[in-house]
Amino acid sequence: MMNTFNIFTLFPDMFKALDYGILAIATTKGIININTVNIREYSTDKHKKVDDYPYGGGFGMLMMCQPVFDAIQSYPKSHTIYMSPKGNVLTQTRAMELSKIKDINILCGHYEGIDQRIIDSLVDEEISCGDYILSGGEIPAMVLIDCVSRLIDGVLPQPQSYLDESHTDNLLECHQYTRPEIYNQINVPSILLSGHHKNIEEFRLAQSIYLTFIKRPDMLMKRKISKKELKIFAIYYPELKDDIIKFVE
Repeated sequence: MMNTFNIFTLFPDMFKALDYGILAIATTKGIININTVNIREYSTDKHKKVDDYPYGGGFGMLMMCQPVFDAIQSYPKSHTIYMSPKGNVLTQTRAMELSKIKDINILCGHYEGIDQRIIDSLVDEEISCGDYILSGGEIPAMVLIDCVSRLIDGVLPQPQSYLDESHTDNLLECHQYTRPEIYNQINVPSILLSGHHKNIEEFRLAQSIYLTFIKRPDMLMKRKISKKELKIFAIYYPELKDDIIKFVE
């Protein structure tokens, strides 16, 4: 049974950007279905008007209730997400939870936003893709679909590959290298060429902890480090052992 994303938007052509790469392959295989719904087509106004001035004054226009209500209610009831800077910031953990939901509606706002009655009546959760403002919800919706889809069984060629990626375990991913072994007189770390899988795994873990400590210590506060991981980390970064110990559980 495929996972379906119904995207309610004023600009359905923007989602042609998803017709490439992994998502295109998953769509062809019938693993996911990305369906765009043009909200403007549901307007009962003779000019297909979808926005109006806000009550109480203010700048900009708001998307009206009628077209959005009729568009969303023309589909079976599904978990409905509104892409909004007021929402909870999207995380890998939430994306993994959403990947288990078969049918998801995604509402893309535009102009200065949407009538609050739409949110109160139709929306199950609001999600933000970051603490900044964009001109519409289309790009955040694409981010959400890409992030969630790659966690659905069968989408990635190696189903467990996402487990080693940044943010999956509140650790940033270690550095990655490919051929040639030496480029511009820079060598690939010799341990990666050793063929010793246990040592490679421990080196990558230590490097992930190091990168997270340097770039995103807030993530380590959430995750914590085990005493075993601290011991491994100290082998490769002994000078930082005392600095990292505050993150040990």
